[in-house]
Amino acid sequence: MAGLYHLARLNDRWFRLDEALVSAFVERWRPETHTFHMPFGECTVTLQDVAYHLGLPVDGRYVSGCLSEFHIYIQGGRPAWVWFQELLGVTPPPSQLFADKSGNRVHIRWLPYVARLEEMGTYSWGSAALAWLYRCMCRVANRHVVKLAGPIQLLQSWIFWCFPLFRPAGYETFSWPLASRWSGYNPSSSEKGPRVQMWRLRIDRLQDREFIWMPYSILDVLQVVHPEALEPRHMALWRFVTSLIYFSVIEWHQIDRVLPQFGGVQPRPNPALNIDFLMSKDGRGGDRWFPYHLQKWHLYWDDRAETVLRFDVVADPGPSHEFLEWWSQHRKRFLSPDMHLGDPRAVSIPVEASQRGAGRVPDMDRPEDVPDRRRVERRARVGTRRSQRDWRWLEHAMDNDDDAGPAGGG
Repeated sequence: MAGLYHLARLNDRWFRLDEALVSAFVERWRPETHTFHMPFGECTVTLQDVAYHLGLPVDGRYVSGCLSEFHIYIQGGRPAWVWFQELLGVTPPPSQLFADKSGNRVHIRWLPYVARLEEMGTYSWGSAALAWLYRCMCRVANRHVVKLAGPIQLLQSWIFWCFPLFRPAGYETFSWPLASRWSGYNPSSSEKGPRVQMWRLRIDRLQDREFIWMPYSILDVLQVVHPEALEPRHMALWRFVTSLIYFSVIEWHQIDRVLPQFGGVQPRPNPALNIDFLMSKDGRGGDRWFPYHLQKWHLYWDDRAETVLRFDVVADPGPSHEFLEWWSQHRKRFLSPDMHLGDPRAVSIPVEASQRGAGRVPDMDRPEDVPDRRRVERRARVGTRRSQRDWRWLEHAMDNDDDAGPAGGG
């Protein structure tokens, strides 16, 4: 009834995480762009990947609400424990009602969805899962965070699918969803540190032809994206997709930075949107009804079909020559020590990148009230008004010294 049975079957056989491989990829995750910064450019897990690997719907209603006091807004104000008794036939002890940091309990915030199983398939659970994966990787990018949460099956399956050199041998049977293909995979149990270094070096040596830009057929892609938004020679994709999970997580899905994954040519990207003020929100410190409190962001989601990104689909998608020149100058492409790399920096830009030419992507309109990262970068470069006042005494002293003329009398 909920449409999630295929997802539950992912754990028919234990899905084991290759911690060393995932750690090496998380090292290359950039929170400001929500992409992995690779030697050959950017790539990321997209809504399309969620649809194929987990079988979750990417279109539908947003997942939102509030953290605990939802009974004020839903079902005539019935207390949560009354709902619990009616739905599950038992009333839990108060001390266990809101516990959520465990492997066998679910937060009561999900109770309204359980109450209407027939409506669960109408929500965009795919965007919710992707937003939560983005948020978890952004958190673990902090050096003080050591544990990665979120839908790790999605991340690992995406790595195996898009990077053929990293796939485990012996898993060639196709099944649905695609992440179930790797069910039963058992990674090495050897020491993690040396294995992370090994994966890091293998990633440093990757070239763009060793990444499958479009791992799914064009026909399947057209079925995932809005069919009515497509034109014969162009693929229309959502320009900005705000995804909400845990009722307060908002993340940007910036597909303009990974156009080759949808069949386009990647030009030099626009500056990334700065949503640091949203990244700091984690649901603590107050319980608000988010459809009202975050109404503007919910409207962005509702209008997603109106803000599409159109570009030509080419036979040989990948980074353009212009992008690769910019990437080599402005990004840290290698993480391993120089002596381990065999100096791949001397490798010239491939000829096919010149043949692809620059991608044709229109300028992107910034949503209102979203801070411009360029303003943040300028502040870091030239200082704030306060820092400028702190040094103004030195400027005045130098000016007075110049006005006084050379020392000496006469």
